Amino acid sequence: MNRRDFIARTGLAAAGLAVAPSLAASQVASPAQKKAGRFRLKYAPSLGQFKNLAGPDIGGQIQFIADQGFTALFDNGIMGRPPADQELIVRECSRLGLALGPFVLYAEFSAKSFVKRDADTRTMLLQKMQQGIDTMARTGIKQALVVPGRYDESLAWDYQTANVIDNLRACAEACAPKGLVIVLEPLNPKNHPGLFLTKIPQAFAICRAVNSLSCKILNDIYHQQITEGNLIPNIEAAWSEIAAFHLGDNPGRWEPTSGEINYRNIFKWIHAKGYDGVLCMEHGQSKPGRDGEQAVIDAYRACDQF
Repeated sequence: MNRRDFIARTGLAAAGLAVAPSLAASQVASPAQKKAGRFRLKYAPSLGQFKNLAGPDIGGQIQFIADQGFTALFDNGIMGRPPADQELIVRECSRLGLALGPFVLYAEFSAKSFVKRDADTRTMLLQKMQQGIDTMARTGIKQALVVPGRYDESLAWDYQTANVIDNLRACAEACAPKGLVIVLEPLNPKNHPGLFLTKIPQAFAICRAVNSLSCKILNDIYHQQITEGNLIPNIEAAWSEIAAFHLGDNPGRWEPTSGEINYRNIFKWIHAKGYDGVLCMEHGQSKPGRDGEQAVIDAYRACDQF
């Protein structure tokens, strides 16, 4: 499962969630599915991730997530939801004490954008930033994910890098007064060939050059494992510029414990650093249906025991 498939699937699942009041999650989930105690870190399921266990509507989804001990959630597509849905999500998360993780602001996989130096591209990007600022004003979510688009085969790499820095600096200058933080996500070239931003050290250098508290890194551990590995040392080296995480095991982009990544040790290290941000569970499940959803919860319980 690659990231684009995850966005598509979770987007469709979220679109299918009814917003009318329904049974509370406690009425949907069996006592065996209830877990005592909160997780030690802010692992954030996506809306739709537990649709078989929790029921179809947004309120039931959010209640179920809280009942399992999670203290965060994320919704990649919240920027495109109707305001009423956004308000419902924010209200329920506030009531249940759930933090909201980054939403997708700009993730264009097919266009050359940030690597270009022209007025039209700059105008388009600043308009996108304003949409993100508007979404933040409605939802209170202060982190917005950006994928800087494709690289340009006809332009020297250093010029492209300079253009990306200049465009990001302009975007950060627009976002900073409002408190919105752009989080850059490097994606691996195996699943997403042709993209400009692929590695954590590359993102680190760009953030240092932009030099703004409104331009940071979203470290997707699944992508990092494929592209460069050496996970904990790379996280440590880039720590000052990391603002959020995405999770997923490799191979398959399924839940922790399904693949080769030792998430228990990674979570232990992140916790010891005092990290208080979200870790978005941007992955599928290795088994189908209710059993697969329960296996996701159980995997996080196991990895949280450090």
